[in-house]
Amino acid sequence: MSATPVWRQPGMPALLVVSFAGFSGYAALIAVAPLWAVHGGADAAGAGLVNAVLLLTTVAVQFLVPWLLRRLGYVAVLVIGLAFLGLPALGYGLSDQLLPVLVMSALRGVGFAIVTVTGSAMVAQLVPPARLGSGIGVYGLAVAVPMLVLLPLSVPLADGIGFPATFALGALPLVGIPAAVPLGRRMARLQPAPDAGVERAGNGPSRRELAGRLGRPMFILLSVTLTGGALMTFLPQLIESSRLAAATLFLLSLCAAVGRSLVGALADRTGPKPYLAPLLLLTAAGMLTTAWWVREPTDVWVLLLAVGVVGIGYGALQNLTLVASFQEVSRDRLNQASAAWNAGFDAGTGLGALVTGYLATRLEFPPAFVVLAVISVLAVAAVPGISARADRATRPPAE
Repeated sequence: MSATPVWRQPGMPALLVVSFAGFSGYAALIAVAPLWAVHGGADAAGAGLVNAVLLLTTVAVQFLVPWLLRRLGYVAVLVIGLAFLGLPALGYGLSDQLLPVLVMSALRGVGFAIVTVTGSAMVAQLVPPARLGSGIGVYGLAVAVPMLVLLPLSVPLADGIGFPATFALGALPLVGIPAAVPLGRRMARLQPAPDAGVERAGNGPSRRELAGRLGRPMFILLSVTLTGGALMTFLPQLIESSRLAAATLFLLSLCAAVGRSLVGALADRTGPKPYLAPLLLLTAAGMLTTAWWVREPTDVWVLLLAVGVVGIGYGALQNLTLVASFQEVSRDRLNQASAAWNAGFDAGTGLGALVTGYLATRLEFPPAFVVLAVISVLAVAAVPGISARADRATRPPAE
């Protein structure tokens, strides 16, 4: 095993800069862009459309990113992604009317799709296969820190200094463009020769087979992102104290970052499989406890403990399902696996808010949270089909 820290592997520093810059722009505006639409006269439904358009565009474009990489190359795609994510942030300042805000959100969705798919796929190609879990953990920190810092600060910043200040933060992806150029060139050198891919040789898995291989980790990811999306959307509505709500969301993000980082080294030693079922059950227990607290909001420490437990499972399972997805494909299919994982993550987050809101209008929030806990328990059934060790992605494409 290489003695070089994973974050110092060739290409990794540039990747971390690009990812940090990209997610900083995303985190700075995820809560502020809807407020900007409200500032322009939009109602609650219009405000909800802002991030819905961002998310739907992201999911739609994520499946096109592997094709774009083949057609345009890494340098062009990375620069386009950062530009699409950063420039429309400044474009928000042109108008606070709903239609222009939605257009800017859709453009940012294109950029966010590129940044998310390329980021996780590049980790798998830049770090040694035996250290994939640790590499994903370091990458996870680069994308988690902006969420941890800028998400809770963005709204007070907009209120205190003004919306233009947050729009400027939203343009931070542009700062990552100088690092994207050498990173893209290195990635181009790492790609297999055109005649080396299993897809061209006719021996690779079909789309149906590929979907089957990725289905189990995707189901596990979906179960946990439903939970994360529900808590991030509705906890502020369920907690009377705004300070407690902010502290709870901060704790959720912090524990997710810790879980995503720490589990990487464990996955490198044993593969992701041994930890999936315990973490799913831990997440379910945290959601059941959260449901109980919402029903009987007494001891705040019970809520903090429950949310912290969910956060650990939420973050750790992100890392493990990404490792599991990469181990199911050969190296020439890493971009497709990354696209599927990122689309599953974003779709699950959006569905978590949608499904929970629907259930809560009919059953109230505690039963809705119980349903999410049950889904996490059901996801345990997908664990036996996960490969025992993360070794498949180490094979050359022609195998």
